[in-house]
Amino acid sequence: MSARAASWLAWSLVAVSLLITALGLLLIFLGWSTPLPEGWTPWHGQTILALGISGAPILGGLIASRHPENTYGWLWLGFGMGFALLLLAQVYAAYSLEVRLGSLPSPRMIGNVMAGVGWMVSTALFPFLLLLFPTGRLPSRRWRIVVWAIVAAGVTALVAAPFMPVEDNFIPGANPLGIGGTLGRVFTFLGIAGVIVILIAIVLSALSLVLRYRRAGGVERQQLKWIAYAAALLVGQWISSFIYEPPGAWDTLTEMVPIVGLYVAVGIAILRYRLYDIDLLINRTLVYGLLTAMLVLGYLGGIILLQRLFVVLTGEESTLAVVASTLLIAALFNPLRRHTQSLVDRRFYRRKYDAAKTLAAFNARLRDETRLDALSEDLIGVITRTVQPAHASLWLRPETAPKGEQVD
Repeated sequence: MSARAASWLAWSLVAVSLLITALGLLLIFLGWSTPLPEGWTPWHGQTILALGISGAPILGGLIASRHPENTYGWLWLGFGMGFALLLLAQVYAAYSLEVRLGSLPSPRMIGNVMAGVGWMVSTALFPFLLLLFPTGRLPSRRWRIVVWAIVAAGVTALVAAPFMPVEDNFIPGANPLGIGGTLGRVFTFLGIAGVIVILIAIVLSALSLVLRYRRAGGVERQQLKWIAYAAALLVGQWISSFIYEPPGAWDTLTEMVPIVGLYVAVGIAILRYRLYDIDLLINRTLVYGLLTAMLVLGYLGGIILLQRLFVVLTGEESTLAVVASTLLIAALFNPLRRHTQSLVDRRFYRRKYDAAKTLAAFNARLRDETRLDALSEDLIGVITRTVQPAHASLWLRPETAPKGEQVD
């Protein structure tokens, strides 16, 4: 396939995915005034989902049109198409079953089949997004067994899922295609087994990133840092969702933010990796993440302690506790930020921290030392310890006699 034909095909698939998403948004707009009962994803949640998933096909189109030989861009196109089908299936069924009853044909059957296909396609492609990053090729031939396991599990679950006699999570209510009896239990077993195999493959694919990072160098190492950074945010969101589930639209928003971050990280790593410094971004994330956690804990702890103190002294609560805690946090912000920055540099960026300390010590001596020979030796030592060149030497311009003077 020529580069022009590949580009045309890639952007055609992007257009189809965005058209499916637009149809879903249209149904959301038409049914917005009718609240959905419990069990359905609310309209605002569906809207956030629609806006978030639109990044996947666009990213795939950018990569596939510029690098058509790289399988990775086509994977993102398939991933985005699957999510678009899942979105349309949910709002299609919700509109026909809850907003205008019977306005669309076979809402439960079409919704279940479309949602199952879309979810299964996106789920089966997700481990490939980790395993084939960024070149579109396997790390080694030994990973072929993982690929075949994903394909077999995905096909098995895709065939079995429509006939499982279970309550569907995407379309509330009984599955109209569900089969009872022994055959239904077989389909249920095959569907669940296929999903479990894919989940195991996702874990193995994530481990492949770690193994490749240890062997990689140069550009590929920086690219792997980007996706590792985004994956860490995604895992952090998953862990936090078990501890605390935000209400309403915030729940869907917190789920989509790290996924959008994954799009952005992959796009930068593959398309524009030379423009940004991932180490600086990771450093700032660690610093301000720790700083935010300490400030929040200090603020809440200060309010609780001061409120108890006011209750003991005056017998009632006071807004002065909030004011005092706010002033305390404002006063502690800069000292805590400097301390946290130093802690992160010392723990994760030791070479940079040592270089900064060496330069600071040399700067202090530079203010006091007047002998050029002593400063020359110190300068060579500082360059050797900080830049670590293979060889370092200092050339000084010889002194010339003042004009008009004779040199013997």
